[in-house]
Amino acid sequence: MRIRLTIDGQPADGTLNDSPAARDLAGLLPLTLKLEDFHGTERIGYPPRKLTTDGAPQPSAAKAGDLAYYAPWGNLAIFYQDGPAPSADLLILGHLDASVEQMAKAERITVEPAT
Repeated sequence: MRIRLTIDGQPADGTLNDSPAARDLAGLLPLTLKLEDFHGTERIGYPPRKLTTDGAPQPSAAKAGDLAYYAPWGNLAIFYQDGPAPSADLLILGHLDASVEQMAKAERITVEPAT
């Protein structure tokens, strides 16, 4: 699923994969989140509820530009640096077509279905 992003007022595009968690996130769109930095690798924000983790794909390490969901905390993560080793708790939901600099400084993001 193609998505349209607004990152601190600037447009960007992205794609959600076809995982159950990504489809669950798509059902919450449009969604605006306040973001904060986490460990100098990702910006995180909290959707209004936890996403499903049923049918989660095999774990894979997050790469810069990935949109992911960290199940234990219920937060979305936008990686602007490559992430840690693969973890069953981190579900990759898709990828954002935004610059690393834009993602690293993001304070507010709106995610909508692409038209």
